[in-house]
Amino acid sequence: MKYYFLFISLLIFTAGFISAQEVNIYNPKADAKEDISVAVKRASEGNKHVFIQIGGNWCPWCIKFHRFVEDDAEIKDFVEKNFEVIRVNYDLENKNEDVLKDLGFPQRFGFPVFVILDGKGQRIHTQNTALLEKDAGYDREKVLRFYKNWSPVAVNPDTYK
Repeated sequence: MKYYFLFISLLIFTAGFISAQEVNIYNPKADAKEDISVAVKRASEGNKHVFIQIGGNWCPWCIKFHRFVEDDAEIKDFVEKNFEVIRVNYDLENKNEDVLKDLGFPQRFGFPVFVILDGKGQRIHTQNTALLEKDAGYDREKVLRFYKNWSPVAVNPDTYK
């Protein structure tokens, strides 16, 4: 029985690892500085903010968050209307150290980690994603509240007059 439990545990772990590896949402060869520059320009033109998800294809929680947003129509729609989204790679091939330095070293929170820039490219928030988790996934209400709290409308002082 002990070996049966060990076998099942190993099988579940392997399946989760393989599943996470099937999605390639981060491009290790991307020019993160250029991607951010383009996203800031688009955000400025579209009255949006820039949402930067930092992590890697090696990170199960990064993949989990990507799938979580993609599978929730309300969150996905809100994000598309309010943010330019980019993903910045962090792995052995490309740690994007200069970009992360410019963003205030967000990797200190682990991965994934989120950074919000305004339409001028100024960092207005860094989010430790552990605060958005629930059980073995993400908490829908916390994630939606996070996006709403950092949307352009929410940080616009005119909203509160």
